[in-house]
Amino acid sequence: MFLKNAWYVAAWDHEIGRQLQPVKVLGEEIVLYRKTDGTPVALENACPHRKLPLSMGRIKGDEVECGYHGLTFDGTGTCTRVPGAEKIPHVACVRAYPLVERYGLLWIWMGDADKADPAEIFQVEHWGDPAWGVNRGESMMLECNYLYMTDNLLDPSHVSWVHQSSFGGVQAMEDLPLQTTVGEKGVTVWRWMHDVEPAPFYKPFLKFSGNCDRKQHYEVHYPSNAIIKAIFAPANTGGEDKPLHEDVFLMDSYNFMTPVDEDHTRYYWFQMRNFAPNDEEVSHQFATSVRGAFEEDRAVLNAVHKGMKNMRTPNLDLKIDVGPLRFRRNLGQLIAAEGAEKQAAE
Repeated sequence: MFLKNAWYVAAWDHEIGRQLQPVKVLGEEIVLYRKTDGTPVALENACPHRKLPLSMGRIKGDEVECGYHGLTFDGTGTCTRVPGAEKIPHVACVRAYPLVERYGLLWIWMGDADKADPAEIFQVEHWGDPAWGVNRGESMMLECNYLYMTDNLLDPSHVSWVHQSSFGGVQAMEDLPLQTTVGEKGVTVWRWMHDVEPAPFYKPFLKFSGNCDRKQHYEVHYPSNAIIKAIFAPANTGGEDKPLHEDVFLMDSYNFMTPVDEDHTRYYWFQMRNFAPNDEEVSHQFATSVRGAFEEDRAVLNAVHKGMKNMRTPNLDLKIDVGPLRFRRNLGQLIAAEGAEKQAAE
């Protein structure tokens, strides 16, 4: 169901401080906190004695003390104290998860710790570029399986119906063909739309007037991280392999889906833009509008999850589902291969 040897977002960096914060990732209970020097820590959220969540305990210096009988654990999960015991049992330990702070997010590795390579964390191309602005919103909880979200992020066609007042446009685009590219890291679905009216969400921020050439680029990497690129150029100036017009509008929307369990997903996102890098009002407008559009997605995906889980007749796949289906198939193969490797090692 889940790919374990992968990086997932555990929290925004500002959410974790000198307090014990419980989170759930891939069905596993985890507690997060920071040491006195600011280093973030992720531990199994269960004392080995009676499995009381460590998040119900307290921080003592850089260590966590269980709130039941005082067993204490350091940032590596090693037990450093068992009150009343002459010797600490060798099984008195909790799992520690690799944790990396990047892009304002805390990334957790859920698989074999010796395979955790920070270089494999999803790359954000323009992070730290002073010419690019950034806006972010708080995380969202969706009552759906994470694969319905990856489906959605490989489906530009849904924009015309779900986001008519924001990301969609006045003109129907359902007849324009989608291109699907399958790579080693994931699947990309994209298309150029020429000489069309700009979508309502983007129109106020364009440097040009009139119709545009627009590219929809939806790229999802295994297991559940995505970038959506929005490109708007003056009509008759855009197209694949053409140089970007000097007035081009670029917005890269980064989307990170963390499976909580089979029925819930935590959604983290931020956008980067090639204009107004220091304009807080523009960032606020973007964050507010994007959040509104994502609420439209949440309502649909929550209902899809319920419908698919309780369906009484088979569901129908369409031509527009090529990208999502390829992604699911390839991810399923990666999960199966990981399971087989683990079984062989046991």
